[in-house]
Amino acid sequence: MSNKTTSHVHEPLVGRVQKIDQLAAFQKDSIVSTRVIQKAAGNVTFFAFDEGQELSEHAAPFDALLCVFDGETSVMVKDAWHTLKTGDGIILPANVPHAVKAVTPFKMMLTMIRS
Repeated sequence: MSNKTTSHVHEPLVGRVQKIDQLAAFQKDSIVSTRVIQKAAGNVTFFAFDEGQELSEHAAPFDALLCVFDGETSVMVKDAWHTLKTGDGIILPANVPHAVKAVTPFKMMLTMIRS
């Protein structure tokens, strides 16, 4: 399995309406990300994962909210795996190991709060 990651910075959405689920497109054997907001207080990033792609176990120093916009994923928090589908969300606590694996091609938005 390839784990190619492509990242883009999206032009500001201030004053513009945009289909959020179109901020990143699926690419074969890849994870595509688009930073929507990047500030000292936190980041908002939109991701499109191809089926089978994953972010291996890691921890971040800040809380994050993961919201699924399309598809299905498995998310590990501590040692417990959770299945999330379109419309579901989960909080990834600061300094707690977590991982993400695409069960199907899926899209998510990750909001990280630094405090």
